[in-house]
Amino acid sequence: MNEAILTLCKQLRLAHVAEAIKEVPFTDPEEYMYQILLKEQQGREQAKIARNLKQARFIDTKTLESYQWHKDICLPSHLTKDELEQLNFIRRKENVILVGAPGTGKTHLASALGRKACEQGYEVRFYRVSHLVEELEQALYAGKLKPFRSKLEKVDLMILDEMGYLPFGKEGAKLLFQIISEFYEQKSLIITSNLEFSQWNRIFSDSRLTAALVDRLIHHAHIISYTGQSFRLTNALSRKYWVATLCIFRCNSLHFSVAKHN
Repeated sequence: MNEAILTLCKQLRLAHVAEAIKEVPFTDPEEYMYQILLKEQQGREQAKIARNLKQARFIDTKTLESYQWHKDICLPSHLTKDELEQLNFIRRKENVILVGAPGTGKTHLASALGRKACEQGYEVRFYRVSHLVEELEQALYAGKLKPFRSKLEKVDLMILDEMGYLPFGKEGAKLLFQIISEFYEQKSLIITSNLEFSQWNRIFSDSRLTAALVDRLIHHAHIISYTGQSFRLTNALSRKYWVATLCIFRCNSLHFSVAKHN
C-alpha cells in the first residue's frame, strides 16, 4: 500500500481506513467511499467497546445471554425483565439494587448489565465495595482523592458489589457516602448486597449516615429480591450426593464381583 496513504491516515487518525481499503470491493466511487467510511465508523465503535470493557474492570465475562432467570428472582411490579435488559434505568439515572443470599446470581446479573452498558457506549466501573473503600482511603492519605473522584465524574454506571460483606471504618464509610451522594440523580448505580436495608447499620456505624445513604439509594431505585438458596451451595451438595452415590455403586459392584468369584 502507498506509504503516503498510510501516513495520511495516521495524521487524520483514521485507524481503520487503511485496512478497509484492502477489504472493500470497488464498485463506483461514491459507494466505495461510503463503505470505507462505514468501516472506519464500525472500527471506532468496536475499539470504544473494547476500551470501555477494559476500563470497567469486570471480574468475569458473564453476559445476559448466559444468565438464568428463575422463580426466586422477584422483580418490582413496575419493572419487567426486558425493560431492565434494555438499560432504561441508566438513561433515567436510576439505581438497581439486588438483595439476597450469597451465590444466588446477583453479581452475574450486575456484571452482565454492566457489560451490555459498555457495548452501548456507556462508561462503567465495577468495584467490590471493600476494594473501592480501600482505594478511596489510599487516595485520601496520598492527597489524591480529588483526581480519583474526578475520574468517576465521567462514569455513567458504577457497580458496587458485595455491600455488607465487610464493615467499614468511620472514614471509609464517609468516603463511600460522598461518592454515592455525588451519583444521586446524576448517574446510575447497581448495588448487590446480602443484607436487608434494616441491617445496613452493620456496615456503617453511624445510624444517621446509614439512613441518609439508604434514602438516596432507594429514591430512584428498582429493588430486586433473590429469595432462593445459593446456587454454589446447591451445586456443591448435588456433586457430593452424586459422588457418594457413585462410591456406593462401585462398592456394591465390587462386593457383588467378589461374592460371585467366591
